[in-house]
Amino acid sequence: MTEYIIAEARKRAIVNILPIAAITVGSAGEELTDMADLAAAGVVAFSDDGRCVQNSRVMRQALERAGKLNALIIDHCEDSDLSRSGVMNEGPTSIRLGLPGIPAVSEDVMVARDIILAGAAGARIHIAHLSTRGAVDLVREAKNKKLRVTAEATPHHLLLSDNAVEKRDPNLKVNPPVRSADDVRGLQQAVAEGVIDVLATDHAPHLPEQKEAGFLQAPFGINGLETAVSLLLDRLVSRQIVTLSRLIEMFSTRPAQILGLRGKGRIAPGGDADLTILTSSRKSPSMCARWPPKAGTILLTAGSSGAAPR
Repeated sequence: MTEYIIAEARKRAIVNILPIAAITVGSAGEELTDMADLAAAGVVAFSDDGRCVQNSRVMRQALERAGKLNALIIDHCEDSDLSRSGVMNEGPTSIRLGLPGIPAVSEDVMVARDIILAGAAGARIHIAHLSTRGAVDLVREAKNKKLRVTAEATPHHLLLSDNAVEKRDPNLKVNPPVRSADDVRGLQQAVAEGVIDVLATDHAPHLPEQKEAGFLQAPFGINGLETAVSLLLDRLVSRQIVTLSRLIEMFSTRPAQILGLRGKGRIAPGGDADLTILTSSRKSPSMCARWPPKAGTILLTAGSSGAAPR
C-alpha cells in the first residue's frame, strides 16, 4: 500500500505526499506494525497520530525497533487516564466554567516517559504539538543531554491561553488544549531559544454542524493551515520574538531535516523548487472562519518580502 501511495502521488499529485505509518496496528497501542517493511517501502516516520501509545512496554519496543532502523517516531504525548473526559485545560478557567479539565501533567508524564525510553534506545523522537511549560523544560533538558529529541508547537498553543475559551467557543476545543498564560510564555521563550524546532499547524478542521454541537459534544480540532504564516509573522516576527529567517527555518528547513527530505526546505542548486512567496506590503483578511482572529480580521504581515522554501 505504501508503495502504491508513493507511486500514484508521483504520477498524479500536485502536492508533496509523504506517508507516515502507524506505530501500532490500527493505532490501538497493542501490537507493533511491521516497521522494517514500512520503512523500506518509503514511509518518512511512524506515529499513532492523535493517540498516545499508553503501554510503556509497547512504546519501548517501538523505540528500540525505530532506533535500529534510524526511523523517526512522531509522538502525541497524553496519559489518557489523566486526561479522560477532559475538554479544556484544567485550571481556574475550567473550574469557573464548570468544564472537565485536561491537566498539564497528562502531557508532561508522557513526554518524560518517552524521552527516557528514546534515550535508552538511542532512537529519534519528535514531540508533537507541545503545549505545557513542563514539557518544554523536559525537551530542553533532553537537548542539553544531546538526546535525539526534536519538538514542535502550533500557532494556537503559542498565541492563545485558556482564557480564550471563556465564551465556550467549540472552535477552540483542541487536543492538547490551549493552556495557561504561563504555558504560552514558556512556549514562546522556547521558540526564541531554539528549544522548539518546528512550527506545525496540527490542522484538523471539522464541518460547521459538528462544531455547533456545543463545547462538550464538539470534536477536538482547529483549522490552522490558512492563517498560520500570517499570524506568526504578525505575532512573533513583528514583535521580535523570532527573526523572519528563523520563522522560515521552522516552517521549512528544519522539518525537512528532521524527516530526512534531502531536496526539500532549501533554496539551492539541485533542490526541489517548492517555494512559497511572502509579501510584507499587503493586508489580507483571514480566510479561516471563527478561528481567532475572527473571520474578516485583517492580518498584518511583517518582515521582508521573499521566497521561502516549503
